[in-house]
Amino acid sequence: MAAKIIDGKQVAADMRAELKAQVADLKTQGVVPGLGVILVGDDPASRSYVTAKERACEEIGLHSDDNRLPADTSQEDLLALVQKMNKDPKINGILVQLPLPKHLDEDEVLLAISPDKDVDGFHPVSVGRMVVGQKSFLSCTPHGVIQLLLRSGVKIEGANVVIVGRSNIVGKPLANMLIQKSPLGNATVTVCHTRTKDMARYTREADIVIAAAGRPNTVTADMVKDGAVVIDVGVNRVEDATKKSGFRLVGDVDFDAIKEKASFITPVPGGVGPMTITMLLFNTVESARRAAGME
Repeated sequence: MAAKIIDGKQVAADMRAELKAQVADLKTQGVVPGLGVILVGDDPASRSYVTAKERACEEIGLHSDDNRLPADTSQEDLLALVQKMNKDPKINGILVQLPLPKHLDEDEVLLAISPDKDVDGFHPVSVGRMVVGQKSFLSCTPHGVIQLLLRSGVKIEGANVVIVGRSNIVGKPLANMLIQKSPLGNATVTVCHTRTKDMARYTREADIVIAAAGRPNTVTADMVKDGAVVIDVGVNRVEDATKKSGFRLVGDVDFDAIKEKASFITPVPGGVGPMTITMLLFNTVESARRAAGME
C-alpha cells in the first residue's frame, strides 16, 4: 500500500483563494485587513521569509505595513514601533520576525504585542485562551497541520495521536488544539520527546503520527503501524553532493520507507511548510473581522 501524498502547496493555494474572496468581500464593506511586519537586521533566512509573507499579503489583497530596521535598533525604538502598531486601526495583525539580534529581548517584545493583534498566536494570553477553549488566534504551524488533516479527509475525532516534539512553537500548542472539544480536535493525544523511553511503543499505536523533533529519521518505518497518517513538520538540511547548494531538505521521518506503510503522508518540502504563512493570513483576516464587530 502506497500512501496518499498530502500536497501542502495545493491545500495552501485553496485556502488563499478562499481568503482572497473573503478579503474582497470585506473591502466592499469598508474593511481592509492589514498586517504589520517588523524585520530587524538582515538575516538572509528571515529576510526571505518576510519577503514571502509580503508577497502573500499582496496575493490575497491585504494591506501590508513593512518595517525593516537596522541590526543595531534599540529595544526602546523597537517597542515604540510595536506600540504604534498596537494603536493603528489599519493594522489588524503584528508580526515581529524572529530571531531578533542578540542585544534585544525577544520575550519583552512579544509581550508588548496586543493579544488582539497577535496573529502569530505566541502571546501568553493567546496561549492561555487556547488552552481553556476560548476564542483566540491559533499558532500558525500547528493550526496548519490540523487544516491539512481535515482538508485531506483524515478523521481527527477519536483518533489516537502521537506528537514527537514538545516545542512552544509546534508540539505544545498542537497537543492542546487536538485535545480540545471542538471540530479541530477531540483526539486522544500523547506527546513524546527526548526523554521518552521506548518511543516506538507509543508511535506504533498511533492512528496519526506528527513528527516535530527537528532531527532527520526520528521516526522510521518500524515505528509506524500499517495505515497510519504521518505528518512531518521537520525541516532539516543534510549534505548532498549531487545538489548545487551542497545540501537537500529532509523532514523528521524516513519518508521513502514510511510512504509504503502509511495511508497519508506529507513530503518535505511541500507539506506543512506552505501552510504556516497561509494560517498567518487566516488569522489576520479573522482579526479584521473582530475589529469591525463582525464576529
